[in-house]
Amino acid sequence: MTALSAVELAVGFALDAPPAPPLPAAGRTTPLAAIEGAMLPALLRGPCLVSFSGGRDSSAVLAIATRLARRCGLADPIPATIRVPAAADADEAAWQEQVVAHLRLADWARLEFTDELDVVGPVARAAMRRHGLPWPCNAHLHMPLLEAARGGSLITGIGGDELFAAASCPRATAVLAGRVKPVARDARRIVHYGAPRPLRRWYYRRADLPMPWLTPAGRRAVAAAFAALDASEPRRLGARLGWLRGSAALVRVPETLHRLAADAGAAVAHPLLDAAAWAAVGRAAPRGGYLGRDAAMRDVVGELLPRDVVTRTSKAGFDAVLFARHSRAFAATWSGEGVPDELVDAAALRAHWAEPAPSANSFTLLQAAFLASRGEAVHEQRRRGRERVPVARPAEAQDGQ
Repeated sequence: MTALSAVELAVGFALDAPPAPPLPAAGRTTPLAAIEGAMLPALLRGPCLVSFSGGRDSSAVLAIATRLARRCGLADPIPATIRVPAAADADEAAWQEQVVAHLRLADWARLEFTDELDVVGPVARAAMRRHGLPWPCNAHLHMPLLEAARGGSLITGIGGDELFAAASCPRATAVLAGRVKPVARDARRIVHYGAPRPLRRWYYRRADLPMPWLTPAGRRAVAAAFAALDASEPRRLGARLGWLRGSAALVRVPETLHRLAADAGAAVAHPLLDAAAWAAVGRAAPRGGYLGRDAAMRDVVGELLPRDVVTRTSKAGFDAVLFARHSRAFAATWSGEGVPDELVDAAALRAHWAEPAPSANSFTLLQAAFLASRGEAVHEQRRRGRERVPVARPAEAQDGQ
């Protein structure tokens, strides 16, 4: 679906993106109105489903879509939920039921699975047959929801975590502005925050990387890549929002899901990724940003959801859904092909996959290895300046275990 550099493949994270255009002028549009504007076309193309996990972002999107549909005389959106009873960490049933009851929604599509959503399971394999190596590795989780929305549309809450985080004031700024009471550790935060970019890059390169499959060369390359990314984050609110909205991760995710939506004959919308909504949130935020995500969400969502839903701190985990029977069976017989040898220690990676809970950062490597085991090349040489870099490329895969 997309080309990943060797470093990106090694860590399962998109790092490269073209310079982002500035966010549009917000004018007098409120964040809520901007989000509504981004989701209205999807509501007009019914049936309209909302990808609903019960988390804060999907709950907010469902609440906004429901209010907008009723105000416009349209059919209520249908929450669409994936449930995997065997994965306890993914269980959000209590939160889901609270939100659906609060919004008084009559229809609710609940799709139940066992291990089909594994990153090399049958659903992911179907996506890889059509498009090659996917990114993100969990994009296929939307395929059953898109199939359910065939002929209509699906609204997601993708982008909410990033939007509300970018709109929040860094603690160092809040302390300097007198908005929060300082503690001892804030002195170090303020020094780091005000340091020149080269010094910040040096500091971030010292950070620990919990990725035991990296070779020494891989650890150096990955540390340098993440350090450059972290050090490049702007300090001003508007610039920070524009920088994050144009990041590789937020650019590539909708591109991938658009392809999957086309396969299913459905439209897909991500209102919390809409550039106008990001600009409106930046304009509405206090100088420097909100004091945390709770404050940002309360300002945007208002009274549309119960307070305990907006301020909850728990979050579902889907790693056990993504790394299940199919992944473990493949990892147990993997011969080491399909990963960038200069960055990844195959023996260490195999040992990591044998652990009870492997890191999700290794799942893209697992998919690349799976494609390679089917006889498909997942690397080619690409020039970047003077450097020749192996990149993952789309490939056709054969079905099967």
